[in-house]
Amino acid sequence: MTSDLDELRRLRRARDRMDREYAQPLDVPALARTALMSTAHFSRRFRDAYGETPYSYLMTRRIERAKTLLRRGDLSVTDVCFAVGCTSLGSFSARFTEIVGQTPSAYRAGDHDDLRLLSGCQAMVLTRPRRGRGQQNSSSVAASA
Repeated sequence: MTSDLDELRRLRRARDRMDREYAQPLDVPALARTALMSTAHFSRRFRDAYGETPYSYLMTRRIERAKTLLRRGDLSVTDVCFAVGCTSLGSFSARFTEIVGQTPSAYRAGDHDDLRLLSGCQAMVLTRPRRGRGQQNSSSVAASA
């Protein structure tokens, strides 16, 4: 039991690092070292604990932050891509489209005014990317709030 709790703490340490350092060049071997595990064991146990692979979790955090930057409207898609730690505009755009349901340019051009009525925490929860959910537009988000 104690070893399970210790392992969960180490996994949480790696997950917290992804949350904090999402824009840094992180890879699974570096995250496994943070959790004091081999790469393969870390990947398996992370997926068991959190329901997705470490890479998928990191990309979801990056897309979440990208959505916030794109809604601001003062940065280009390329600038946002690099600001969140992605190194390939094509890969970033493909993953963004997969998770959000529309391209970064289309998302940036969208009407997000009704999100300004919400607190930062509410907007974060309502706009958090979720796989398989597709895009909720701002109107449906506000209507559900």
